Amino acid sequence: MTTLAAHAPPLAYAAVRGHTLELARGLSEADCQVQSMPDASPVKWHLAHTTWFFETFVLEAAEHGFKPFHPAFRVLFNSYYNGIGQQHPRAQRGLVTRPSLAEVLDYRRQVDERMAALLRRGCSAEIAARIELGLQHEQQHQELILTDLQHLLSCNPLCPVYDEAWDAAAAPAESAETLAFVALPGGLVEIGHAGPGFAFDNETPRHAVHLRPCALASRLLTVGDWQAFVDDGGYRQPRWWLSAGWDWLRRDGIEAPLYWRRGGGGDTSSAFTHRFGLQGLQPLRPGQTLWHVSLYEADAYARWRSAQAGGPPLRLPIEAEWEHAAALAPPGLWQMAGRAWQWTASAYAAYPGFAAWDGAVGEYNAKFMVDQYVLRGGSPATPPGHWRTSYRNFFPAATRWQFSGVRLAHDAA
Repeated sequence: MTTLAAHAPPLAYAAVRGHTLELARGLSEADCQVQSMPDASPVKWHLAHTTWFFETFVLEAAEHGFKPFHPAFRVLFNSYYNGIGQQHPRAQRGLVTRPSLAEVLDYRRQVDERMAALLRRGCSAEIAARIELGLQHEQQHQELILTDLQHLLSCNPLCPVYDEAWDAAAAPAESAETLAFVALPGGLVEIGHAGPGFAFDNETPRHAVHLRPCALASRLLTVGDWQAFVDDGGYRQPRWWLSAGWDWLRRDGIEAPLYWRRGGGGDTSSAFTHRFGLQGLQPLRPGQTLWHVSLYEADAYARWRSAQAGGPPLRLPIEAEWEHAAALAPPGLWQMAGRAWQWTASAYAAYPGFAAWDGAVGEYNAKFMVDQYVLRGGSPATPPGHWRTSYRNFFPAATRWQFSGVRLAHDAA
């Protein structure tokens, strides 16, 4: 039996909830309604689902005389918790035109008022732990609001701007560092959350891992690094690609990272010159951090660069190498946190001795431990303070709409 544990000090409920509303401020009802692909969700759904989490997992268990805001919302805004009951199909979230955005905002306000009353009265350690999980969960959805909205706006030929200042405020500075490799000795190391503070169940338990000597790239790949791969025909040569990756590339007509555009977005005969982001369409610059590539692309690039440079074969790091390096903070390693979610070669699986949380919240991470890969490091869309060294993000190999980038590695003697 593994139960949630509360940690002190908890995140400020009003601050986290208020930040979600700030992300949606200025969006039209249409902006908040549309679903651009099955993997993304409408902003309105994010606003409702994060509220559903507190109503379902906190108020229903702790509020005297609990009554739901609307009985139908229990199904409508349930994401994947089978222990709670049925869910509306994920790919059809954009079809839910009612309730309106105004009604969803009313839902948030009422639940927040009821939560405020609960917090004033005080609650058990178990309920406090669920509140903390709910706030961490909401921060994950804050990141998804940005990445889902970027994908939605990218489908509009007008290339609309979400926030002109977003790139300058949140995106990393351009990198002029020469790509080098920082050696890590092998040996027995420990990874996983050690506390204090919050961690998801998939970050535990802390355990020993034996690492071979290796070296990690000093920085993330840049647009300039990747442009050389594109220019050399990297997307047209099957020898660099995993079989599944080559099938994916040909099926979907992949020629460059997601959001790269030719000739400003209109001329399909010209070279890639721009990329679309939350700040609209911007020129590609060689020193920009590379974003929006799949694991398939990251793996292909490593094979291609190995052939160009010679030396030890390049690869993606395993997650234990990445976490150990991040914890050591070796001199010469840059951009480990907040620059891009960095693909690893590690399949998303349970740590030795892992036990999921009890009850429906145990579905949060454990049931997705198949056919996915781990990413580390956080991105400019990750809320400040949400990320930690042991944090394990995970997505299928073809995923590109997140701010996913690449750090190379190689074995060492």
